[in-house]
Amino acid sequence: MYRISKIFLLVLCVTVAMAQTPEPPISDTRIPVHTLVREDLFAGYLADDMERFARGEKNVQLLLENRPAAKSSLLAWKASATLYRAVIAYENKRSDEFQQNYRAALDLFSQARQLGANDGGVPAITGGTYVLFADRLPKEHRAAAWSQAYDSYQALWKMQASVVDQLPLHLRGELLAGLAASAMRTGRTEEATKHLDKILAVLSDTPYESVARKWKENPKAAADTSITCMTCHEEGRLAARLNVLNRSK
Repeated sequence: MYRISKIFLLVLCVTVAMAQTPEPPISDTRIPVHTLVREDLFAGYLADDMERFARGEKNVQLLLENRPAAKSSLLAWKASATLYRAVIAYENKRSDEFQQNYRAALDLFSQARQLGANDGGVPAITGGTYVLFADRLPKEHRAAAWSQAYDSYQALWKMQASVVDQLPLHLRGELLAGLAASAMRTGRTEEATKHLDKILAVLSDTPYESVARKWKENPKAAADTSITCMTCHEEGRLAARLNVLNRSK
């Protein structure tokens, strides 16, 4: 039930973006690597579009070769994609393939953390990936996955807490939602409640507010509803960025 409700909510986040999918201009260094790969990878994560997902994986590898300054974030994206491969293998009862990809994902996440201690993209990608896939892993790995999500959002909070009120809606919402979800799912109910109160204070009249109220009224609802990915990719970030760049020529 948790997986179905989560996927239903998350697919709404990328409907428009999937309708406009320009070929990512990998050689254009004006565009952040996240913008270049995010939508293709999420097309796989949320809609099982494996053709676009494979394009995202290929572009991550190309960028690793051509954008060394962004290596830590790109390793985190590669880890994220590899963990999704592990989830697919597990759900299709391919145990050996699951184990291989799961171990590879853990190693890539570790490399990304070591290389990018000050790269906010690493905890953002790591936390978001585990929130998305933790409950689709084998039961024996779920607690560790949620713990990794919690640690990642704590690291991201240290980087962004002082400016959280000034962040764009999506970044502000996903940070606070990730903090609340990972705290709740690791048994830190009191801490999660503080984050839910923050959501109610700074994200009123947004999709995050209604879920935060539901979780405050019934904390057990966190087990089968999602509060993350409520505002992502609504306008197609790559297409929007390309339009801005083209107009500025």
